[in-house]
Formats: sequence, C-alpha cells, structure tokens
Amino acid sequence: MGEPARALDVMDVAPPFTTADAAAMQIRFAGVPAADMLRALLTGELAGRIASVSSYGAESAVLLHMVASIDKDVPVVFTNTQKMFGETLAYRDELSERLGLTDLRVFRPDPRMLGLKDATGMRWSYDPDGCCEIRKVEPLRRALAPFDAWISGRKGFQAGTRTALPRFEEDEGRLKLNPLADWSKSQLDAYFEEHDLPRHPLEAQGYLSIGCAPCTSKVKPGEDPRAGRWRGWDKVECGIHVSTLPGDDPAF
Repeated sequence: MGEPARALDVMDVAPPFTTADAAAMQIRFAGVPAADMLRALLTGELAGRIASVSSYGAESAVLLHMVASIDKDVPVVFTNTQKMFGETLAYRDELSERLGLTDLRVFRPDPRMLGLKDATGMRWSYDPDGCCEIRKVEPLRRALAPFDAWISGRKGFQAGTRTALPRFEEDEGRLKLNPLADWSKSQLDAYFEEHDLPRHPLEAQGYLSIGCAPCTSKVKPGEDPRAGRWRGWDKVECGIHVSTLPGDDPAF
C-alpha cells in the first residue's frame, strides 16, 4: 500500500495589511476618540505586533502619553539621525523617564552607508532627500522589520500637504496609524495642560516642528507649523511619509 501524499509546506508571503484593510479600519473607528481607538487595538488584535514611532518633537508627548497610559511596554522607536538637536536627545530621555516607557529602541544610520554616501556629513546641504534616506528612512525600515503595524504622530493641521490625512494607511504592507490626524493645536495644548506634560525646550524659541538641526528653522508668524523644515527646498516630508493633499489616495 502506497505512502500517503506528503502535505507540502506553504509559505505565506502576503503582507499583513492591505489598502483595503486600512480602509476598513477607517470605517470601523470613525468617530471613536483617539485614546479609545488605541486602547482597543493595543490590547486587542495589534498587541505585540505594533510599535510607536516618535521624533520626540514639539507635540510628541501627547501620543506617547496616550500609548504609555495603555501599555508602557509598547516598543517606541526613535531614529537618531546623528544630526539631531542636543535638546531633542535630552527631551527624549526626560520624557521617556517621566512616562515610564520600558522599551525605547534607538536606531542610527548604517555607518558603512554613511561612509559610502555621506563621508563628510554634509549631504543635507546639497541632497536633503538622499540625506533623509540614509539617516532616517533606512534605519526606520530596519526598526520596523519585526512589526505588522506602527503608530505615527502626524496631524492634519501641521501643513497643507497633510490636510487629507486619514487615521489609517497601508505602508509597505504594514498598517500605519495616525491617531491624532484630526486633532487641532488647541486640543493638543489642552492635553499638555491636563496631564502636565513637559514641552520640548526649543518650542518656546519658535521651533514648532523639530527635526534635524541643519534642516530645521524657526517658524514665522502665519506660516504652517512645518514651514521651518527644509526651508528653501522643494521638500515637505523626509521620505517616511507621503503628502496627503485633497484628492490623493489616503492609503498610498
């Protein structure tokens, strides 16, 4: 009698999330407060599968406080581009300690790549897109490799290129959450006050969106909060995110 046919191993290569999944999440959590939405997902289907990515910028404390209030063990990813303000690094440590975060993961540029493509450390001055790719996009891609989803702190009011920002997007097969997409500046300020959260020390000096030191300037009255980023360049995002102008596919 012949041996039974051996079942073949099948490798599932489908991405964890698709644009359809993001759209379904958008509908499912429509009108649900950000904190409630995060609690449902962080303690439910995304538990152990998600990281929070933070620049520890001017408004980062709000989202980090929400996450820590639900689960202090959620991994928090910070990409140290090695061009950061010293004030940002100090704020990162102060805020992480204050919130009791237990899994802060710091990723840096690959030194071999820096040696090949930015040996002088001056690429930001003539090729900011290339600089961001080396120092921010590639390290974050490594950082997110173990996760199926991640949390971003983007807000729609920050710039004209973010006005159509959805709460959920598909990003390289992962689910990207923007819990504060529809929050206003006044809501953020009220949250800071209610929970007695420390402000980034550069905010009081006019830096309303804080990235790498060489490419961040003070914001002038009447400008978008992100107007001080890459001033003088036709560049509005570092490459981690894409713009969400009205009419764009919000899940792209």
